[in-house]
Amino acid sequence: MTAAMSPADFEHALRAKGAYYHIHHPFHVAMYAGQASSEQIQGWVANRFYYQLNIPLKDAAILANCPDRDVRREWLQRILDHDGAPGEAGGIEAWLQLGEAVGLDREQLLSQELVLPGVRFAVDAYVNFARRACWQEAASSSLTELFAPQIHQSRLDSWPQHYPWIDPAGYHYFRSRLSQARRDVEHGLRITLAYYQTWEAQQRMLEILQFKLDVLWSMLDAMSMAYQLDRAPYHSVTTERVWHRGLGL
Repeated sequence: MTAAMSPADFEHALRAKGAYYHIHHPFHVAMYAGQASSEQIQGWVANRFYYQLNIPLKDAAILANCPDRDVRREWLQRILDHDGAPGEAGGIEAWLQLGEAVGLDREQLLSQELVLPGVRFAVDAYVNFARRACWQEAASSSLTELFAPQIHQSRLDSWPQHYPWIDPAGYHYFRSRLSQARRDVEHGLRITLAYYQTWEAQQRMLEILQFKLDVLWSMLDAMSMAYQLDRAPYHSVTTERVWHRGLGL
């Protein structure tokens, strides 16, 4: 039987997964380099909004499966961060403001008419995993947040320089997540390092983290097809957006 990694080595292995974070996807690289068109940025914002909408659903699933009162109290903050609280608009509203800043209509975002099937399937797979998995595994799947502050800072550093047409008021979401993601990482790491105590369990956790990385990368693959290669779904038979919009399917 292979000995378990020490907590320090296990954390190092988790952080090494950052090599596969979607910050390295060509779609993101082009955005940071100032090579994205307004349509590509709008497409990314509209599709990523579906992910933002589902984050509280994922977190609510974790809470529903978690019998630990202290964990629930701390994890609940994630839902409030996105859904908002009395006197606080929350991350979903901030993302709607980002959509308006890049020239999208709020109602269009909420209708989800621009959400590509590949993006929807990837996000839904993540939420369904959170519903089915034990709460510790679902919670630790969120540890792509280890790499999130870097990606938010990259947007704040590059977008105002390359895309002056974007209203700066739309950047509030990225700024707020710099501190929120770091806080969430600390909590997620505590749960993960305490729960995965054997080599086999640690290897499973690395697979879970890779699954979440797959979700994020696959979302950008779908966007690349639609907005960079001009191969949106059904492009060979129609220019209409005929794909389904969820409807609880």
